[in-house]
Amino acid sequence: MTRRKLREVVVVEGRYDKNTLSQVVDATIVTLEGFSVFHNQEKLQLLRRLGQQRGLIVLTDSDGAGFLLRNFLKGALPPGQVKHAYIPDVAGKERRKRRPGKEGKLGVEGMSPQVLLQALERCGATFLDEDAPSPQGGAPLTKADLFSLGLSGGSDSALRRQALLRRLDLPEHLTTNAMLEVLNLLYGREAFFQWWKEEFPSS
Repeated sequence: MTRRKLREVVVVEGRYDKNTLSQVVDATIVTLEGFSVFHNQEKLQLLRRLGQQRGLIVLTDSDGAGFLLRNFLKGALPPGQVKHAYIPDVAGKERRKRRPGKEGKLGVEGMSPQVLLQALERCGATFLDEDAPSPQGGAPLTKADLFSLGLSGGSDSALRRQALLRRLDLPEHLTTNAMLEVLNLLYGREAFFQWWKEEFPSS
């Protein structure tokens, strides 16, 4: 598999994630070294500088710890310089580990090259080659649209969102706002409504 060249700097949790990702993309990859980044002002300063120069893509595991790190970075870094790539919830454990993680999900290091590439494409990564996917055009999906589809504001909205996230191979921990952002990157308003009619004809 030919490595794709990325403009953005990719931020991952640890060195095993970096090793796996570096086989898929030719990019600058920075590791957070877990929760130590919460108190590491030098690392945060570096990330802000890299974000300003090249843009950042945050790619953490899909478990609760991964989302804790992701949400911390959302508050610590300028939002306009950060894209969020999400891997799906996949049950299992990495080969090097004796037992699965707390939530029993594979992390970034356990994902196939195809899944990692798809996660980067979905978040709008800038590939510096001719095969780069074109961004979605047209009007964006809004919170009002989610409400009209029963994905927010209703008694069973959380269940409907979970069903949608499973159908799209996206992690269950996504907030409504993050889900809206991802849907706009994947589809845009018109394409999503078309997809929704085909997938959920009775809705």
